[in-house]
Amino acid sequence: MFILKLKKMKTLFKISIYFLSLSFIACQSDNSGMSTNIAANPKPTVLTIETKTNPIKYLALGDSYTIGQSVCETCRFPELLKNRLYNLNNQNSFYLNIIAKTGWTTGNLISAINSQNSNNDYDLVTLLIGVNNQYQGNSFSVYEKEFPELVNKAIFLAKGDKSNVIVLSIPDYAYTPYGSGNKTISTEIDQYNAFAQNYCSNNNIVFVNITAITRQGLSDPSLVASDNLHPSEKAYSLFVDQILPKAVISLQ
Repeated sequence: MFILKLKKMKTLFKISIYFLSLSFIACQSDNSGMSTNIAANPKPTVLTIETKTNPIKYLALGDSYTIGQSVCETCRFPELLKNRLYNLNNQNSFYLNIIAKTGWTTGNLISAINSQNSNNDYDLVTLLIGVNNQYQGNSFSVYEKEFPELVNKAIFLAKGDKSNVIVLSIPDYAYTPYGSGNKTISTEIDQYNAFAQNYCSNNNIVFVNITAITRQGLSDPSLVASDNLHPSEKAYSLFVDQILPKAVISLQ
């Protein structure tokens, strides 16, 4: 009788040891996983700009989206970008030049650049153009011809260095009270943006897509300016969130 009890106690003891071992292994696995996850999470990238001897020169080319129709002068995206760059290193001074006007097509912008005879010593050039080609019903073939010409002009003005050029996608004004969700507008804007993006990709030029931001305009009216057509300061600030990391790389 005593021997049977002893055998039962030994068996129970072995079972207890077995489950304790499983628990210990499980704890080790969980802890190992936690350590792996922590190590795998990269630290956020800190954007910095080295101190330059000369002022950093930035040229913004475009139309109403660049000049900032219906928002204040300091609310348009080139001004916001300039200020954000300055905040990264206030030891630098920044010079901003804007060649843009409401209603300009690609052809209008080409003429304006040619007439101004701008210096080709810009450290950064942004290009946002094409919405008025679509709005005015111009043949798409005009954009196919003139957009590459404008990109090449932008590269020339950016010291001949394509890495100093950033092309922005065309906002979608269908997602404003003025556009009223017109699907034809969106389809045509997509055609223009697809051509621009493919051209930039094939020629190793930075392309930043900000169209998705503007396509929240009907669900978030704060993204639309008081004229019910153009982006608001909030929208432009979101543009800059997308542009800033690329601009920093260009300026290094």
